[in-house]
Amino acid sequence: MVKIFKKNNIHELKLYNNILFLSRNKLFYTKCGLTDTFQNRIHLIFIHASFLMAKINQDKSNQTYKEFSQKFFDLIFAQIELNMREIGFGDVVVNKNMKYLVKIFYDILINCKNFKKKTLKRKNIFFSKHLKLNTDQKNLNNMHLIRYFDRYQAFCVDLSSDNVLKGNLKFNYK
Repeated sequence: MVKIFKKNNIHELKLYNNILFLSRNKLFYTKCGLTDTFQNRIHLIFIHASFLMAKINQDKSNQTYKEFSQKFFDLIFAQIELNMREIGFGDVVVNKNMKYLVKIFYDILINCKNFKKKTLKRKNIFFSKHLKLNTDQKNLNNMHLIRYFDRYQAFCVDLSSDNVLKGNLKFNYK
């Protein structure tokens, strides 16, 4: 079953792995001062994925993009559920958390679709809502995060939808 899943969703899996790589960037935990928690990592995955999903959903008439977007969404949540079970969460906790995570994902997706139009203050509120800072850095603003995601959002806008469908994501923040 796993081989069939991987074979049919090779591009979605490639894109997911690239997003995972971006979400594990040391920058988030050093310069940005985020706590290295399961929740923060999931939210970083959601934020990275949301910008890409907003990009491929721009052309609402293209059925290929709709199908890819749904498969990618399913893959993200299947992977998170698998990781939660590997950590040792039981069925009840996993089901409860998955419902919560779907709501969080849609909130992040809506915010990422309008990210460019947001003021600096609204972006700061968005990151403060979804990402937790280390306790000794609560008073810092999120300028590193905002700069990173401003550039990532611009990268996603310039990225062709076909590159997203192929899983090609070569974002390098410096």
